[in-house]
Amino acid sequence: MILSFVLGLFASIARSELSVPEAAAKMMSLYLLFAIGFKGGVAVAGHGIDGHLLAAMAGGIALSFLLPFLAFALLRMSTGLSALDAAAVAAHYGSISIVTFVTATSVLSAQGIASEGYMVAVAAAMEAPAIVSALWLVARSGAGVRMDARLWHEILLNGSIVLLVGAFLIGAVTGEAGMDRISAFVVAPFQGVLCLFLLDMGLVAGRGLRDARGVISLGAVVFGVVMPILGAVAGLAVALIIGLSPGGAALMMTLAASASYIAVPAAMRVALPEANPSISLTLSLGITFPFNLTVGIPTYVAVATAIIGG
Repeated sequence: MILSFVLGLFASIARSELSVPEAAAKMMSLYLLFAIGFKGGVAVAGHGIDGHLLAAMAGGIALSFLLPFLAFALLRMSTGLSALDAAAVAAHYGSISIVTFVTATSVLSAQGIASEGYMVAVAAAMEAPAIVSALWLVARSGAGVRMDARLWHEILLNGSIVLLVGAFLIGAVTGEAGMDRISAFVVAPFQGVLCLFLLDMGLVAGRGLRDARGVISLGAVVFGVVMPILGAVAGLAVALIIGLSPGGAALMMTLAASASYIAVPAAMRVALPEANPSISLTLSLGITFPFNLTVGIPTYVAVATAIIGG
């Protein structure tokens, strides 16, 4: 999976004509969101809703609220970004990348490491709180913020959130009986589809890196690597407090270390249209995403397993 991403990254940087049709990439994205949500719901149906699930949800939401403040402070200290742009970037780093999460679940599965199925619900809950934190940071700086119905629609009814939560609920309602009916669709093809999707993500990330010249500073690049490490440490701390398994802890670390490039950009276009989206997308998709896939996820899994045991 990671090598597929590297292939796409190399092809893009080398200016190869390799490309994935947009419609195919969209279809693969829909498939991955449905499959991971459905499998998580089935796992919860077998596990049941208990204090561990609620604690994990609360921990994930707290991380999503608080991480933007850390990201904002680091950006203001290490870069020349305005308060507006720094807050917009910070929102991306408090929210999550569902593709990074899906990749981490596949890495755990390949290594035979079990994880809590309800982590899918935690991922969905971590999408939006960071946006609220970022808007508060902007309001505190004196800049105008558009808090209207359209913004809340983007935050709460973003397509990826709706599909992930909806598939999760379907899986929770149908349980193992539902899995028996469609396992050939959501289980067997999953790894192959993810490889092709990550190939496309490598192409997209490579194009972002090529176009990044003059857009971001060296301090911003360093931030794009340091921030996921700090987020992972915070995620590990929450996992230890909650008592997650090694696999669950690795996923919590991955969620806290990832950066959104789907849900948050859509919300920022509505709430902070004056912010420069190229800065946020270059950092989240061109720097942090490749770092997490190639270095971060293997490290998070190894650290969680070493500290918690497995």
